[in-house]
Amino acid sequence: MASHKHSKINQLLRKWPEGTVGVLDWLKSQGVSRKLADWHVKSGWLDRLGPRAFVRGGDEVDWTGGVYALQKQVGLTVHVGGLAALELQGRAHFVPLGRKCILLVSDRQERLPNWFVNHDWGTTVLHRCMSLFDSPSEQSLTTKSFGRYEVALSSPERAIMEVMEQANENFEIEHALEVMSGLTMLRPSFVQPLLEGCKSIKVKRLFLWSAESGEHPWLPRLNLSKIDLGKGKRSIYKGGRLDKKYGITVPVDEELPNV
Repeated sequence: MASHKHSKINQLLRKWPEGTVGVLDWLKSQGVSRKLADWHVKSGWLDRLGPRAFVRGGDEVDWTGGVYALQKQVGLTVHVGGLAALELQGRAHFVPLGRKCILLVSDRQERLPNWFVNHDWGTTVLHRCMSLFDSPSEQSLTTKSFGRYEVALSSPERAIMEVMEQANENFEIEHALEVMSGLTMLRPSFVQPLLEGCKSIKVKRLFLWSAESGEHPWLPRLNLSKIDLGKGKRSIYKGGRLDKKYGITVPVDEELPNV
């Protein structure tokens, strides 16, 4: 009986990337029942991370290993978004107050399981159900390798729009503009469908205004006639000046980030 159990765990470990979480439903699909998983915890082959979630015995797992399980095993639409996605691709630098903050974005209404929400990942993890885009294309997401596993995250084109969606206070908008000033190599073929499918008038206007202000070379390659910018004025930046072309309040010149 013990040899059979060892055979099961050996088969499981061959399929289980180091540094990731294994949820109970996935373990069951690999032939490891809850009872057998509990036996392996007692024997030291597995460690319990939370309810219905395990890690390999002695393995160190960070938040990316948890996100891997959410994507590959639980089947959620959640992905790494915003500034976190940009930083992981070398496109931005965090300016955190206190602990680093990771933004996870879902394209539909969904809840993260308790084992993920209640675990201390050593950093602040926020989850937002945005529904920012109508049917975002596959190219709006990319992947990053973390050794033996990959995690899906927003492309730079999508990530900066997520940053702008979350930016409500003046300092957040200024930070978003600072990040945008460095995104001189965005791909217009990726930007175009995202702007056409974006539901936020604020995001579309602020994105285009900041690209124009920064004289980004990819901007002329967009077809602006296909992008609905809505009607009327929008107060976005408190105490700012009104940009007549895009109908939004923006920082005055001396408040703009250096570009």
